[in-house]
Amino acid sequence: MSENNHDGKRTARERIAVERKKERAADRRRRALIVGASVVCVLGLAAVIGVIAANSGKNKSSAGPVVVPSGAQGRDSLAIPVGKDGARSTLTVWEDFRCPACMAFEQRYRPTLHELADSGKLRVEYHLVRLIDGNLGGTGSLRAANAAACAQDAGKFRDYHDVLYANQPRETDDAFGNNSRLIELAGKVKGLDTPAFRKCVNNGTHDGWVNKSHQAFGAGGYSSTPTILLGGKNIYADRTMTPEKLRQMVEQENKG
Repeated sequence: MSENNHDGKRTARERIAVERKKERAADRRRRALIVGASVVCVLGLAAVIGVIAANSGKNKSSAGPVVVPSGAQGRDSLAIPVGKDGARSTLTVWEDFRCPACMAFEQRYRPTLHELADSGKLRVEYHLVRLIDGNLGGTGSLRAANAAACAQDAGKFRDYHDVLYANQPRETDDAFGNNSRLIELAGKVKGLDTPAFRKCVNNGTHDGWVNKSHQAFGAGGYSSTPTILLGGKNIYADRTMTPEKLRQMVEQENKG
């Protein structure tokens, strides 16, 4: 082999080696750029998710100040009482105005509860929750509970409470999420539809209080509505319970 041929082949190999080195360097840069871009995307996505989560948390928890309805009693003033303070029997009711089972309980037991409360033998403590909002979406449970608390401010809770159940929409219908509907129903209670009531409803004055009541419901270990307690016992879970049996239990407590 001539010297010129040998030098030519060596020069070609060197050129090839240099090109391959350049290609490997370029490939390393491409991989670095891809990894870097991926990290930026992940971090960007995490930041977006973090902002969404933070805003979501604010929407759920920042319901404003806890404004207690007039005359609310019990622990943390979360109970709206109906009946006389001196009654020897107390019925605790955890309820949701969108809950069909709550409406069924009210329809069946309302005459007995009114009779016992009006006679001074029973005091009913209502705790309002927003369970259906969480299960099915919407705000009807919260809006109706706030409106009921506004009615309590006006001294007309029981009448408005009964009107809400008498006009309860289907569980999947969030009609109570409309403040206009709640104000319209207030017209069925004499003297309730006032500027003060409308302002209270539209401003969500007692939203924070309703949310606090709902938190207490979960903290108490309750999971369904209605939860009805007499003397600390869940009587709604008693399949033999009837309005007459409840009346007998209250009469017995009053004798004791």
